[in-house]
Amino acid sequence: MQIYGLKNCDTCRKAFKEFPGAQLVDVRENSLPEDVLDRALAQFGPALLNTRSTTWRGLDEAERQQEPRALIRAHPALMKRPLIAVDKSLFLSWSNEVRDDIKALL
Repeated sequence: MQIYGLKNCDTCRKAFKEFPGAQLVDVRENSLPEDVLDRALAQFGPALLNTRSTTWRGLDEAERQQEPRALIRAHPALMKRPLIAVDKSLFLSWSNEVRDDIKALL
C-alpha cells in the first residue's frame, strides 16, 4: 500500500497512522508516478485537484485553466490528499468510509 501525499499533511498522517505498514510517498520530494497519475485522473478526473488549497488560491486565472495533469506536475500540493493505492484500487481523501473500504481489501 502506498499513501501519496505530503509528509506534513495532517490527513496523510492520520491515514499512515491507521496503516503503519504502508509506504508514505511525499509527492513534493518524489513526484507521483505516471501510471498512478494516469489511473487517478481516469478515476477521479478534476476531483483530483484540491481547489480549496492555499496553492490553488495563489494561482492566477490562466494557470487555473490548465489541465489537471499539468497543474499537479507543476504544483504537487494541488493534489487532493491522500491518494491511497492498494493493489489495483485507488482511494482519494480520508474518511471512515475510505478506511473501512481499504480494510475490506486487506
